[in-house]
Amino acid sequence: MPLDATLRSPTLQRDALQRDAEPVLAVPTPAVPRGLDLVLLTCTLALLALGLVMVASASAVFANANYHNMSHFLERQLAFAAVGLVALWAGWRIDYRTYRAFVYPTLLATLLLLVGLLVPGLGTHVDGATRWFRLGGVSFQPSELAKLALILYLAHSLARKQEQIRSFSVGFLPHLLVAGLLAVLVLKQPDLGSAALLLAVALLMLFVSGARVSYLLIAVLTAAPVAYQQIVGTPWRLRRMIAFIDPWAFRSNVGYQVSESLISVGSGGLFGLGLGSGKQKLLFLPAAHTDFIFAITGEELGLVGLVAVILLFAVLVVRGMRAALGASDLFGTYLAFGLSAVLGLQAVLHMTVVLGMVPTKGIGLPFYSYGGSALVVQLFAVGVLLNIAARHPPPTTQPPSWRERWDTRGNRRRLPRVIVARGAPQADAMMRAS
Repeated sequence: MPLDATLRSPTLQRDALQRDAEPVLAVPTPAVPRGLDLVLLTCTLALLALGLVMVASASAVFANANYHNMSHFLERQLAFAAVGLVALWAGWRIDYRTYRAFVYPTLLATLLLLVGLLVPGLGTHVDGATRWFRLGGVSFQPSELAKLALILYLAHSLARKQEQIRSFSVGFLPHLLVAGLLAVLVLKQPDLGSAALLLAVALLMLFVSGARVSYLLIAVLTAAPVAYQQIVGTPWRLRRMIAFIDPWAFRSNVGYQVSESLISVGSGGLFGLGLGSGKQKLLFLPAAHTDFIFAITGEELGLVGLVAVILLFAVLVVRGMRAALGASDLFGTYLAFGLSAVLGLQAVLHMTVVLGMVPTKGIGLPFYSYGGSALVVQLFAVGVLLNIAARHPPPTTQPPSWRERWDTRGNRRRLPRVIVARGAPQADAMMRAS
């Protein structure tokens, strides 16, 4: 067979075309998942396991004094952890894009629950606050659902309005109004810490979506007088602010919690007093297994234990942000960012309260502090992050590179007119186009 006829053979042309296009096609398809993010999962399970140990240690004396059962809180936390692990598995297995159909029903249900807490007799009143519904011995805190509902709403709406995000009336104001409404209802419980957390996450999500910085600054400046009034206009909050400035001067009253917390952290030293050997949990430090569990960790595990917990949270947030950057759509990007931000901000707020860096607020450490609804929602959030992280981004259409256009001898290769999308299975289409 002549050489020209050989080169014109359809079979040889098809083989040559497939060989030339091989570098473009040697990319995983978007349908193939990246797999489980073991680093993110390991950090979460490590925090959960260490939290269970610290809940057992920090709550034993208090549980025995109030419930005559030293393992009362540990048993309940184990049950919550079991439910939470099921929620984590469900979040990992369910395609996160499914949640877009439930954004507004979830938001409406959350609003109704928060309003229900304002109705006398419906909520459970504890330590001057009405933040829980109690049913059959199990309590539920709607503010935990509010964090998830707000993030879902913002992720959905910001992705849908991306082209109008720099518009005040379309891209900024509606999102801020929804966040503000949720924050006001949470503030009525009262829960200033969770309300501030909701607004902070909303502003961060608006910032990363491309909202005008001037609008964000206006929102912050507008909220500042409201925050000032909430502090100065509420006597017990004002006392907490004064105690924050000098806790030792008010150690016998409003500065008692932060003083005992600092004593607990300071007495641990580098390696701690040993697991179970802490003294402040002997009814000296209030809420040792919830709002101040980080202090007990410092006392019993020392600076090494505190740094280990901080590093676990840092890695968890970084992996969550990695999932956001690699998401297959804008909804996944904003959803992963919001969930990572709320977990990270809540952890930072808890730690700074324990270390006396911000005024005392009742807020738990994610995966770590005792709390049922909070633990279940937080583990579900990690499951959603795992689902987002397990999906490839869609293929991007790119022209062939110079290596694909020219052979090693400098001769131009014959390529089909079809532009290959990296990561897409285009071999059959290329064959048909040739």
